[in-house]
Amino acid sequence: MKRALTTLCLLAFGAALHAAQPNIVILYADDMGYGDLGIQNPQSKIPTPNLDKLAKAGMRFTDAHSSSGICTPSRYALLEGRYHWRKFHGIVNSFDQPIMDDEKQTVAEMLKAKGYQTACIGKWHLGWDWESIKKPGAELQGDGKKKSFAPGAFDWSKPIAGGPLSHGFDYYFGDDVPNFPPYACFENDRVITTPTVALTTTAPTAEGSWEARPGPSVKDWDFWAVMPTLTTKAEEWIGKQQKDKPFFLYFPFTSPHAPIVPAKEFVGKSGANGYGDYVVQTDDTVGRVLAALEKHGFADNTLVIFSADNGPEQYAYERIKNFGHRSMGELRGLKRDIWEGGHRVPFVVKWPGVVPAGKVNDGLISQIDIYATIAAIVGGDIPAGSAEDSFNQLALIKGEGPSARDTVVHNTNANGYALRHGDWVLVDAKSGSVTKVPAWFDEANGYAKNTQPGELYNLKDDVAEKKNLYSEMPEKVAELKALLAKVREKGQVR
Repeated sequence: MKRALTTLCLLAFGAALHAAQPNIVILYADDMGYGDLGIQNPQSKIPTPNLDKLAKAGMRFTDAHSSSGICTPSRYALLEGRYHWRKFHGIVNSFDQPIMDDEKQTVAEMLKAKGYQTACIGKWHLGWDWESIKKPGAELQGDGKKKSFAPGAFDWSKPIAGGPLSHGFDYYFGDDVPNFPPYACFENDRVITTPTVALTTTAPTAEGSWEARPGPSVKDWDFWAVMPTLTTKAEEWIGKQQKDKPFFLYFPFTSPHAPIVPAKEFVGKSGANGYGDYVVQTDDTVGRVLAALEKHGFADNTLVIFSADNGPEQYAYERIKNFGHRSMGELRGLKRDIWEGGHRVPFVVKWPGVVPAGKVNDGLISQIDIYATIAAIVGGDIPAGSAEDSFNQLALIKGEGPSARDTVVHNTNANGYALRHGDWVLVDAKSGSVTKVPAWFDEANGYAKNTQPGELYNLKDDVAEKKNLYSEMPEKVAELKALLAKVREKGQVR
């Protein structure tokens, strides 16, 4: 009898706890591959104990996708619940204007309307209204890729519209983009550390090139301090939240994107060179955020989602050769590619008492679906014209039903689309590659040169996309081409 009462009390407590709106935390890694999540790659050379623990406490998805194979479009799609390619394909470059849609509701705006305190800490990379602070007559200087503005071209004391605060976030802290100017700290709608010099980089990175665009910088800007600073800010922000007001933290990391600059305490902690060490640091940030939620009593009523904006950068090929670590895991392709490795990414969901712990789910899910799923959780309204491609996947993440989606479009640039439908994927282009593939990799892994106008794979039997069935199954090709055209015409959901 006593045991039965205890069980009933626990169930009642759980029901009462989840009657309150859950806090929501999205942790978004930058250029982290499917095979960089240790629990997902038995041959991994990179320890990720905090992410592995998160996966064991929640549900790990093995067929989850970003909208694009590059940064800006995937972020746009996640926050707006729509395919990026309905508007654009490329990234927001240095000092570009905002790409977000003022007339569409973001997931942050939807949550704010439901009483949430909202914050974005980290890499924004969706543009700002730089014209509003640019001084009259200021022009780009230099030639080609070295073109940029002088530090004195802007009035850094003025607020800048078009950033996170213009799209539903109550608070922002970050450096906007780690390898783009201005190299400075932003807080809310202002640059709070004034750029006074042009960027100079001297010390070598731990792996790869700097990839840092020229432009205005704070004197002695410390790239190695960026991720530690962002992590501390996230911990502090969580610590300031109130138990009686739900919060939404969108934390897009700057790691493990280039420049690859792991802090000293992480150097040598992996078996996969500097990038591996930076992933270890990324994992440590996840652990610190989870610890902050626990410390302040939020862990039991917080939905945590971890994912990444696209697959790993081109250095992943040499990492295989030199260290035996496959950042894309068993998949084909890297960042930018429309093969699976370009957009099939780590995806872990934890929500105690709601999302079953220790489960692995092979249901098809897109980051675009986060919007409608959160709306279903909090009872949020989705106005007409917003989140038109976002499916409600609440039944899927609760383990109570199949995926609401059986079709998803993959795209990086205007010249190539791929369509996933059921087990099939059509690459409606000559190749799924955008990032150059070394000849030795194709030879070592049994990839033959494609002689067909497109590619067709059955992922159930061939997740590595080695057997192109394009010429053997013209009816399936025609079916998927027609479906792709239909999806491109209008929103998938609303």
